[in-house]
Amino acid sequence: MNNNRLKTTKNLLIGCRIPKDYFITKGVGESNITIHAGSYHLALKDAGIEVCNIMTYSSILPSIAKKIKQPKVLTHGAVMETIMAVSDVNMGKRATVGIMHGWLYDKKTNKRYGGLVCEYNGDLPKNKALIQLKESLNELYTNGFSKKYDLRNISSVSESFIPKKKFGTALVALCFVNYEVPIIA
Repeated sequence: MNNNRLKTTKNLLIGCRIPKDYFITKGVGESNITIHAGSYHLALKDAGIEVCNIMTYSSILPSIAKKIKQPKVLTHGAVMETIMAVSDVNMGKRATVGIMHGWLYDKKTNKRYGGLVCEYNGDLPKNKALIQLKESLNELYTNGFSKKYDLRNISSVSESFIPKKKFGTALVALCFVNYEVPIIA
């Protein structure tokens, strides 16, 4: 090991990255071989994000988050951080997924505070999955945010299909493409 380390006189202190721009996509895939390297990968391909390494988040959007169009080109091997709903099923079973999100606005200042996102993955028909998503979003809102914030601009994206091959995957993903990094000191 090299003992001649560079001495630093000043360090840069940064805060947690804040996801900024995002797009929403969806896809389905079928395979007679397997799920992970089969139907799941083909669903990622159908969604246009198969070249990325996927990471998943929980369900909070920062106030700076802004929806954009899906980029035509993504860097092969890049890390794609997402809020994602995935349903893997066997042939003949329904795979349904959905994401619903809304924005919290301060009741006094009308300033956007951030967003809440709910995901559904299961076998319900789309219309029933959307009802469950709405109930989930309302539960999050009323159990922590309703006193100070209004929930507005609610939207959803869903997908549902029954695979004809041995394995099937449906997915919906909110995909982040960049981040702000606060400099603390």
